[in-house]
Amino acid sequence: MRRRLKIAAGAIAVLGLLLFANARRLLNTRGAVARTTIRSPEEHTTTDPDGAVRSVQSADVDLPESAMVTLWSAENLERLARTYWRFLTRISLGVIQVHYRPDGRDICLFGLPALSLLTFRAPDYELGDERGVVRWPIERGLLVARRGENDGHLQITVERRAPGRIHVEVEVANFFPAIAFGLSRWLYENTQSRIHVIVTHAFLRSLARLDLAESRVGRFRSRQG
Repeated sequence: MRRRLKIAAGAIAVLGLLLFANARRLLNTRGAVARTTIRSPEEHTTTDPDGAVRSVQSADVDLPESAMVTLWSAENLERLARTYWRFLTRISLGVIQVHYRPDGRDICLFGLPALSLLTFRAPDYELGDERGVVRWPIERGLLVARRGENDGHLQITVERRAPGRIHVEVEVANFFPAIAFGLSRWLYENTQSRIHVIVTHAFLRSLARLDLAESRVGRFRSRQG
């Protein structure tokens, strides 16, 4: 247990240093073809009495209505999901890498499965006329307390709002952080939690470029034309 906590704390320290080194990249929206506005709620991160964390970051993306019609598809929802993982790899200079399995995803340090920060089951997708959701159930990982294994999820939700506007929300729910349980809640709130908010806001801003990554799995690719 102590070894897990040391690795988790070390990983958070490294990520914090990388954020400092990449401060300009976090704010870069060069090549933007849309406009993003952060809309995260004031209480963006809350902790239940049992220690479960819920964190929500959101933004409005304003773009031409014609582009919205083109982008609103199951394939592009899957591509948005891949874009999130690509962003984490890029912003961490490759320190964080995603290992794909048929039944899930491993978010690893340096691509090493033995240093898996978070392990997810394969994502679930929902897409309607006005709302789309991709949800990764959390299994385990160095950042997850034992009591929180196979519980909680990471979710990206997109909603069509006013003409030419999409609301994007990134939510982590029912997450039990190992650092909060093994060391202290204060340490978690002032390191891992802050890093998550900064990175997620940067990801939301990056959507202004409308540069969606190609899916590694291509689950919905065959449904398009």
